[in-house]
Amino acid sequence: MAGVAAAQTLPQVSVTGKASEAAPGLAGFADPPARLPMQAVSLSAERLADLGIDRLSGLTKLDASVSDAYNAIGYWSQLKVRGFNLDNRFNLRRDGLPISGETALSLANKASVEVLKGSSGMQAGTSAPAGLVNLVVKRPLADDATTLTLGTAQGGTVDASLDHSQRFGAGREFGLRVNLAAAHLDPPLRDTRGKAHTAALAADWRLGADTLLEAEVEFNRQRQPSQDGFSLLGNQLPDARRIDPKLNLNSQPWTLPVVFDNTHASLRVQHKLADGWRAQAALGIQRLRTDDRNAFGFGCSAEDDYTRYCADGSFDLYDFRSENEHRDTTSLDVSASGPVQFAGLRHDLTVGGLASRFKSRFQRQAYNYAGIGHIDGSAVTPPAPELTDENTNRDERSQELYLRDRVALTADTSAWLGLRTTRLHRESVRTDGSRATDYPQTVTTPWLALSHAIASDWLVYASWGQGVESEVAPNRPRYANAGQALPALKSRQTEIGLKTGTQRVEGALTVFDIRRPLWRDIGDCDADLSCERRADGRARHRGIEASADLKWRGGGLFASATRLRARREGSADAQLNGLVPPNVPQTTLKAQLRQDLLPGLQGQLGLQHEGRRFATPDNAIPVPAWTVADAGLRYTQGVGGQTWIWRAAIDNLANRRAWRESPWQFEHSYLYPLAPRTFRASLEVRL
Repeated sequence: MAGVAAAQTLPQVSVTGKASEAAPGLAGFADPPARLPMQAVSLSAERLADLGIDRLSGLTKLDASVSDAYNAIGYWSQLKVRGFNLDNRFNLRRDGLPISGETALSLANKASVEVLKGSSGMQAGTSAPAGLVNLVVKRPLADDATTLTLGTAQGGTVDASLDHSQRFGAGREFGLRVNLAAAHLDPPLRDTRGKAHTAALAADWRLGADTLLEAEVEFNRQRQPSQDGFSLLGNQLPDARRIDPKLNLNSQPWTLPVVFDNTHASLRVQHKLADGWRAQAALGIQRLRTDDRNAFGFGCSAEDDYTRYCADGSFDLYDFRSENEHRDTTSLDVSASGPVQFAGLRHDLTVGGLASRFKSRFQRQAYNYAGIGHIDGSAVTPPAPELTDENTNRDERSQELYLRDRVALTADTSAWLGLRTTRLHRESVRTDGSRATDYPQTVTTPWLALSHAIASDWLVYASWGQGVESEVAPNRPRYANAGQALPALKSRQTEIGLKTGTQRVEGALTVFDIRRPLWRDIGDCDADLSCERRADGRARHRGIEASADLKWRGGGLFASATRLRARREGSADAQLNGLVPPNVPQTTLKAQLRQDLLPGLQGQLGLQHEGRRFATPDNAIPVPAWTVADAGLRYTQGVGGQTWIWRAAIDNLANRRAWRESPWQFEHSYLYPLAPRTFRASLEVRL
């Protein structure tokens, strides 16, 4: 059977047909990834399906540079890259356009997820130096195709989806792609039963040989209680082996689900000009509505310590409710790219502009003391839903001009240039009209690289670039600089890499050094005008990354490793210098092995290792390393003219118990355990 033969040769079976036209990737250059002087990875929908990944937090299984940053079931995903937190407000893209990641983003209609590692000032106006994550939307295929999927996971989760692509017209110039998905969510974590669904439609119209018009819209909704974290017990790290990983501390009788309602839409036109030039315009909108609700554990008033839980396992429990939150993003990107000859050298240029607007509108919120909770889950408290606290509304407008250039110095050597100038205008105000801030700022971020092909399939490169973040002192009486914008906080990254890319072998070895300015409140901060927020030293993350994507007849290996040295430097407070940021593992290893066992049957083995990290900024309490193995089977069979793909897997095969991550969130220590051993299975039918 053809489907089985294909699976034996290259185990990653692909959906028949290609997208009718590809837009430039996240890196911004048209060159193949193996020829680019930067580190980026593209994770296909099929690879994600093999590992049962249906949310962004699952990317931590696949890449050693990506780790958790306060990832709770039922809430939005938060990631670290190279030890820095991705800023969910500024570091996410959808088909290259900015979106907010402060929601549950569906992967049901995504062809792939791209991760760009490190400073991203060339691709983004303001962003944390972790990199960017880009969701690539499924577009109509060149060939008609239909895929049905049914899946289940231990605990009671059941999901089903439809992916249908079809072309119409005398010349097949019209294309439609429909994605529908629904899930009953019931993970092993108790008291997190919920529902999710996605409906998406993408269309394209080939107006002529040179013009392509694309439009798409996506609706998704998730309704599920979220997961509360454990914490330090006084000055002790609780033994993860004695903690039930299925226990959810957000389990009061009055606990309500978090609800995410999302709408995304975009319109894109691409037109081929003369002499190899191409013009593109893309408009994107995102409309988010959220009901954020939680029985939230925070601090220990009995011990006057609001950074952790009490030594006896009790903690202060708050009734948090922020309902009807609205976050709206609108963006327009216009660009042109093509070759020019200048000073006897070929330049591949891209020039463009991006205008975007973000608006958030909130109501008053509840954040009220409800009583005493306990880590054994036994405590029951009354609700306290009164809306007693103000929220903050925000507006941001930005206009960005950018230039990217690849200069062919010789047949084997290229120089690369990126430059972006961003004009920001940010405003914020509390829902009662207090604490208003309003400031403009203009920043420019350059990026330079030099690459040389040392052999036909090997590239060595060096790059230097900047990223920028914008910060304003809170408009509160205790700040001497209340409401004032800090000078632009520019991070700087130097990177040296070696890359190779063939049909069967892709790999990279990278050394990087990132320096990010930090700010803190300096002064007593206990009376009016006693405090000043200002830049103070920097975070310096130096590391080495190695990655390989190997393919052989009947199998393959997708693996990566990172060794990271993250420290604070240059602070006016010498006691802070040399400290490691919390929740940042020093050593990380991720590997996914696949091998055909019998005709059509493939075995899969996954390994994740994350080294020791710290639970608090003062590095007083270390959190031990952990290692987890997963195992699965994939069987591909031909049934008539169809291809059936059966998947079955066990995550956390040895039922390992450990603290998966130790985020320092809201100036408080939290701990999240590894998920228990979990069985999952699915059937994918390609008609």
